[in-house]
Amino acid sequence: MISQNKRLIGILLTIALLLLALFVAMQFTDEVKWTMLDFIVAGFLLLVTGLACEFVLRQVKKVGSRIVICLVILAVFLLVWLELAVGIFGTPIGGN
Repeated sequence: MISQNKRLIGILLTIALLLLALFVAMQFTDEVKWTMLDFIVAGFLLLVTGLACEFVLRQVKKVGSRIVICLVILAVFLLVWLELAVGIFGTPIGGN
């Protein structure tokens, strides 16, 4: 049980460090121009993805199934992220 909680803390710390790295990058370059909403959406997407993978790791017993399900979760995360960033599907929520 303790190792599972360590994994959860690791997920939360990783999200915080990724967002902090982006925030620091914004201070030094004009290439990164994120608003507060961008940070909130990115944090939410990363959190949902991390928690979904954590749920799979706790509930699914077969290693092969764990890997496939987590890869599908990551693929969905990347597709949503790409749509929000550049609008690859042309939806109304798509980026520039």
